[in-house]
Formats: sequence, structure tokens, C-alpha cells
Amino acid sequence: MFQLGKTIVSEDLLEKEFVCNLNACKGACCVEGEAGAPVTEEEVERLADVYPKIKSYLTDAGIDAIEAHGTHIVSPLGELETPLVNGKECAYISFDEKGIAGCGIEDAFHDGVIDYRKPISCHLYPVRVQDFKEFAAVNYHRWPICDDACSLGAELGVPVYRFVKDALIRKFGPHWYAELEKVAAEMND
Repeated sequence: MFQLGKTIVSEDLLEKEFVCNLNACKGACCVEGEAGAPVTEEEVERLADVYPKIKSYLTDAGIDAIEAHGTHIVSPLGELETPLVNGKECAYISFDEKGIAGCGIEDAFHDGVIDYRKPISCHLYPVRVQDFKEFAAVNYHRWPICDDACSLGAELGVPVYRFVKDALIRKFGPHWYAELEKVAAEMND
């Protein structure tokens, strides 16, 4: 672990390799798991705002879940999350013609319908950020459903931090990311 500003960063971000392999996993991270995607207080407002604009991108079951539970939920642990469809996939899920799961929010973003890409926790994955009072912990999350992403990342030589570059810049800013690249270069010397 090393410190960058007010973050403590796992070296796994620099040492592990990762590139999503949607042809292999079919977007399982949007379908599997025990909880919705974590969202911030700010994102709760964004989800409520964009929902009418993205509704056409969502599945009927996703729309039903959002209409029943709201654009976000509060977990039993008091955490803000996206709602799930029958305790399974994210309510904001979309599927392409090949049956690969994606994000209806991000689809609308790419189509220029909205200016909000998707929750930062989703954009950052496989990086997870846990905020504490004095700092944020930035860690790599290893999940067996992403084994194909690890293999593809190794094949292409793409470390985790480069795979999620845009998301890390969105979360921490370009200066923070530039400092991260300096640490990575020093580690590779």
C-alpha cells in the first residue's frame, strides 16, 4: 500500500492486470452479487433526475423494480445502492442483441441523452473505494466471475489502474492520476 494525497492505494492496482472480457462473462457483474451497486448521496439525486430519460433503455423488470422501490434503495446496513430485480440483477441493466448485460444509464450517456455516465462504483470496477474520515482506501476487488478479464488483461499487458484510468480521473482528478502513474513508473524501474 502507498499514500497518494488523502488516499491509501493498494499496489494491486499497479501489479494486477485486467480488461473486461464481455464476450466471455456476458456482463455477469451486473447480474451476480448480493447487493446493488453502491451510490453516493449526489448520485441519488442524479438517478432520480435521469430516470425518466433512461427508462426506454431499461428492461421491463428493471422498470418494475425501480417503480416499486425507487431509483435507489437503502440497504439493511444503511448503505445507498441501486435496486435489484428479484434480488438478482441491477434494475438499470440493459442487454444487447447478443444477450450481454450492460448499463442502461451508460447506453443513454453514449447516445447523448444524458450527461451522467453511470454510478462511479460501476465505472471504477474492479477498483473499490472505501471512504473513511481522514482518507479513502483504493483497492482492487478480485471476483472469480472476472477471471476472464484477468486473463485478457495479462494477455494485453494492461494493469488495473490503466483499465480504469477514466474512472480514476473522474473520482480523484487528473493530478492524482498523474501521481499514480509516477508511482507505477518508479515501481517498474
